[in-house]
Amino acid sequence: MATPEYIKDLRTQIGHQELFLPAVTAVVLKRTDDDGTELETPEVLLVKRSDDGRWGATAGILEPGEEPAAAAAREVQEETTVLAEPVRVTGVSDHGQVVYPNGDACRFLDIAFELKYRSGEPAPGDDESTAAAWYPVDQLPEPFVEQHRERIRWALDSGAPGQFKD
Repeated sequence: MATPEYIKDLRTQIGHQELFLPAVTAVVLKRTDDDGTELETPEVLLVKRSDDGRWGATAGILEPGEEPAAAAAREVQEETTVLAEPVRVTGVSDHGQVVYPNGDACRFLDIAFELKYRSGEPAPGDDESTAAAWYPVDQLPEPFVEQHRERIRWALDSGAPGQFKD
């Protein structure tokens, strides 16, 4: 996740102290091919992170005043150049603490969304990722962001209510 300017400003005041931040994970699914025929195995849009080389769903931090669903669609377009439409919230969870190499600590409250593919060919849209591609949901590449496996399972269960951790 690229660091938004408002967080950089906060860091000048609080240093490396843990921040609690709202974030989204955007699981873009392709359930049909271009002619509308249902795919035998759905595909998921993934990015390869430039910081650690792991594959995962698109994710990012909300900007102040930004609606979570809009943030999910924005992150997908920025990171993959693909246009996608939010379908539903699939889950809400604590993504866990992250400590960056410079010592900055964050804990993310993650709102996971299922998004429907609309258009575009996957390609890295910014410097946060080195690759973007569709993968069958049963053939995820390695190494992979472990929390995103769960987010993908949530999105695949289209009839399920939102998931919550105990």
